Amino acid sequence: MHQDSNHSPEEALKMNPFPASWLPVAADSDFPLWNLPFGIIHNAWLKPRAATRIGDTVVDLSVLAEAGYFSTLPQDLVRVFRQDSLNDFIALGKPVWKAVRERLLSIFSEEDGSLRDKVVFRNQALLSAKEVEMLLPVRVGDYTDFYSSLEHATNVGLMFRDPKNALLPNWKHLPVAYHGHSSSIMVSGTPVKRPSGQINPGNDGPVFSPSRNLDFELEMAFVVGKDNPSGSSVSTAEAEDHIFGMMIFNDLSARDIQKWEYVPLGPFLSKNFGSVVSPWIVTMEALEPFRVAGPPQDPVLPYLSFEGKRSFDIRLEVWIQPEGAEAKRVCLSNFRYLYWNMAQQLAHHTVNGCNMRVGDLCASGTISGPDRESFGSLLEITWNGRDSIQYSDGRERTFLEDHDVVVMKASCEKDGLRMGFGECVTRILPALQTLSK
Repeated sequence: MHQDSNHSPEEALKMNPFPASWLPVAADSDFPLWNLPFGIIHNAWLKPRAATRIGDTVVDLSVLAEAGYFSTLPQDLVRVFRQDSLNDFIALGKPVWKAVRERLLSIFSEEDGSLRDKVVFRNQALLSAKEVEMLLPVRVGDYTDFYSSLEHATNVGLMFRDPKNALLPNWKHLPVAYHGHSSSIMVSGTPVKRPSGQINPGNDGPVFSPSRNLDFELEMAFVVGKDNPSGSSVSTAEAEDHIFGMMIFNDLSARDIQKWEYVPLGPFLSKNFGSVVSPWIVTMEALEPFRVAGPPQDPVLPYLSFEGKRSFDIRLEVWIQPEGAEAKRVCLSNFRYLYWNMAQQLAHHTVNGCNMRVGDLCASGTISGPDRESFGSLLEITWNGRDSIQYSDGRERTFLEDHDVVVMKASCEKDGLRMGFGECVTRILPALQTLSK
C-alpha cells in the first residue's frame, strides 16, 4: 500500500505550480503533466476503464486506485475507474475530481518516486498511447448546441438574410441554441457517412439526394459535471462548479438539407447524423492558467451578468486532407472569440428550471473570428461555395467530399506552459445507397 509523501499535493503545487514529470514528455506535446485529461481506454486485453495521459503514456487509473494511491479518498475509486464511461467518477463531485488531479500531479512529478521506483505497479499502470483505443468518454444523456459566435452568426445573416440586419433581434439578448440528438455523438476516429435527405436545388420542388454541401463546424463542448434538480436554476456564479471539462467538437452539417428544413423549427436531419468529439476531457482546473476576458457585450439581463474572466485562450485549427493528398490548414481560430461564455450558456439553459444531468453535453456553436482565416466552417470560408479552397495538386474544395479527413486541433500556451486537447478526426464516407421513392 502506498504511503503519501511529506508534502500535501496543495503544498507541492504551491512550491512548483507547473511541475515536470519523470515520464518523458516532448516539448510540443498536448499532454504535459499539468494537463492530466480524463478519458476511457480499452484494447484486446483490457476492458473499458478510466485513464489519464502524460506525453505518450496512458495511465490506467484503476490500477493506481487498486494499489492504494488514492487511499486518502473515501470513495470506491477502483469500481468507479473500471466503468465504460466517466459518468460515475464525474458524479462524485468537484472536490473528488480536484483531489484525484492533485494526487496525480504529485505521483508523476519528477521528485516523486512512489510509483516511478516500483516497477511492478508501474508496468501494470502505464501503457503506450499506441496500445489503446479511445472510447467516447461520457455517456451523453442530452445534448444542446449553442450559436454563440457573433462573427459566425453575422456571416450567416449576411449570406442568407438582410445585409443591413444580419443578426436576428434576439441574438445579443440570449444564447441561442437547439437540442440535438445525443446518440449520434461519436468519438474521434469514427467515420461518418454522408447524410441523405430532402434538398431543394431549384424551383421545381424538393428531391431526395445525398447532401451535396456537407460541412464541418469548428466547436468546443463542455461536459456537465453536476445535476441540478428540476425546477432549479444555475447562476453564472455557480456555473463553473457544474462543468467538468471541455472537448473539441465537430458538428457536421448538411447545409443543403438544413436550408430546406430549418423553417420553422430549426435544424433536424441536417445535424443529427453525426457529431465527433475528441477523446480526452480537459478539466477546468487544467485550463485555469489560460483564462481571459471574452468580447465586450451589450447590456444583458441580470441573470446573464457575471464577474471575472470567463473565456479561455484556446488556439483552434482545422485541417482537411483529401484522399491521396497532403492536409491543408483551412482555419485558425480561437475560443476567446465566443460572444456568449459557458457560464452564460449554462445559466440560460437552466433559468426556466431545466434539469441538467451529469454527462450532458453543451456545444459552443461554430467558433469564427474576424477574418476569413478564422472562419469556423466551409460555409463561411468559401462564402457558400462561391470561393474554393485550392490545393497544390490542383484540387479544390467548397464543401467536404467523400473520403476527406477533417482534423481539428486545440491547444493553449502561456508563460512556457503548453498543453492541448489532442485531435478530433473525422473521415467522410459515401452516403448509404437508399431508394428515393
